[in-house]
Amino acid sequence: QGQLVESGGGLVQAGGSLRLSCAASGRTFSSFAMGWFRQAPGKEREFVAAIASNAVSTYYADSVKGRFTISRDNAKNTVYLQMNSLKPEDTAVYICAADLGTSRLRGGYSRYSGQGTQVTVSS
Repeated sequence: QGQLVESGGGLVQAGGSLRLSCAASGRTFSSFAMGWFRQAPGKEREFVAAIASNAVSTYYADSVKGRFTISRDNAKNTVYLQMNSLKPEDTAVYICAADLGTSRLRGGYSRYSGQGTQVTVSS
């Protein structure tokens, strides 16, 4: 079975940057759309970004558009989330996910998901 493991989270000041990584194992995810969700304390999980299997198409939540960039390296079975100009409201657990298509990720579905990595942005 497939497994997703996130890394790269941490504490950063507002305006700073972080790069999250998601390493996939147990199967090849090159045919899957990959994405990121986040969940803040007391809030529901929300879609952040998604990338198609061939990396041609990317999608972002309005709240992160222009600040976050999703990318993938299918040879390494890894997906990344570059986060710039971070804001305190970006504080959350960031969760890597995979599903059959970007529309499913954008709809909140995930066939596979990781445990998450904590991102904390201080003001």
